[in-house]
Amino acid sequence: MIDHKIYQSPFSWRYGSQEMREIWGEYNSRRLWREIWVSLAEVQVSYQLVTPNQAAELRSKAGDIDLARSLKIEKELHHDLMAELQVFAAQCPSAGGILHLGATSMDVKDNALILQIKEALALIHSELRELLEVIAELIDRWADLPIIGFTHLQPAEPTTLGYRFAQPAQDLLFYFKQFDLLQSDLKSKGFCGAVGTSASFGSLIGEENLPEFQDLLAEKLGLQFFDVVSQTYPRIQDYQVLTTLAGLGAVLYKLAFDLRLLQSPGLGELAEPFGEQQIGSSAMPFKQNPIKAEKVNSLGRYLAQLPRTAWDNAAHSLLERTLDDSANRRVILPEAFLITDEMLHVSQEILAGLQVFEKGIKQNLQEFGPFAATEKLLMLLSKAGADRQKMHQVLREHALQAWSAVREGEPNPIIELISNDPNLLEYLSQSGIVDTMKSSAYLGDAKERAKKLAAMIKSEISG
Repeated sequence: MIDHKIYQSPFSWRYGSQEMREIWGEYNSRRLWREIWVSLAEVQVSYQLVTPNQAAELRSKAGDIDLARSLKIEKELHHDLMAELQVFAAQCPSAGGILHLGATSMDVKDNALILQIKEALALIHSELRELLEVIAELIDRWADLPIIGFTHLQPAEPTTLGYRFAQPAQDLLFYFKQFDLLQSDLKSKGFCGAVGTSASFGSLIGEENLPEFQDLLAEKLGLQFFDVVSQTYPRIQDYQVLTTLAGLGAVLYKLAFDLRLLQSPGLGELAEPFGEQQIGSSAMPFKQNPIKAEKVNSLGRYLAQLPRTAWDNAAHSLLERTLDDSANRRVILPEAFLITDEMLHVSQEILAGLQVFEKGIKQNLQEFGPFAATEKLLMLLSKAGADRQKMHQVLREHALQAWSAVREGEPNPIIELISNDPNLLEYLSQSGIVDTMKSSAYLGDAKERAKKLAAMIKSEISG
């Protein structure tokens, strides 16, 4: 039970799923260390360094983790791995003496950590798959609903709601594939001793047997090993992992930020779900703040900073290894995964319960859409033989006059202004101009491209 009388990291109870917390929990770390020790001993049986009975004893006791005992010993030794090693050895009377034979601490820790990262990546990949399922359905559902688009936070041309969803969905699909690649390319240190030369293991089994020895351990643990290492695996890989997580975070951040804009009363097109008993403000009872989207943005800002620390760890790992990365890696790796885990869960909650206000969308389109239709009109005027630059100036003058009216709270007069201008009527009929100004028809192939992406997503995530 968490003791809230003392400081607790929010990631211990507030942010992140229980499943992700367990992956990065101290118990799982010790479990994986023991798995490495047992696997090493089982392979060493083939070289007559360990007896089958000793390996069997280690395997039978691998799950008997006594974290309290280990932590007590660690206070005396100031070495977490050696404390765990002593506890494990004491539990195995006949095999404790051969534990860790030939290994250095990072042969255990680095290989165990990569197994931990693989577990965390698999969970992120699964959660991203679920989010893609939700957003693909939104794309299909709203592929042909016209909305006003915005560039520079100003009304632009119309698009569709489904096409707008398709843009973050495309980025999410990219990262879905990136996590596939990252999982398949992830490598670990292997068992190469204090400076990566395998000298200790070579003295035990003969240097001629080292390639086979590494292959047996890689197969047993389901890992790939780097060809060249120092005391650790190259720390630049941590940077790659955190950069990938931060990149996904950027996509989720923008999705949430866009929603916050569209939920504001000035636009009022979308809103995140708001519970019946939920309170938006302690002072203002009417408030329905976008707290889920704001949480995604808040956590995303922190996530974006973590790759920089991983960069420093890689760049400052002097010669064969320094220990100045150890403390911060206990923080940045678990927290990067827990943040991403939380951002994915909250984003799915938002999209699964998303409120779409079609009347607000239609109202914004009616108010601002006619401005966007001037581009289509300019194309038709040019096609009819008009001077493009002169027509641009005429339309611009009418648009500025209409904007002045809109800003004064008056109805948008641009259709009336343009459809009665003799400069335009010389090339197009009045009814033709009015029909052209119906902005909802100016959508290009947005619907088709949105649906095509939704189908692609469904195909990719079902494979």
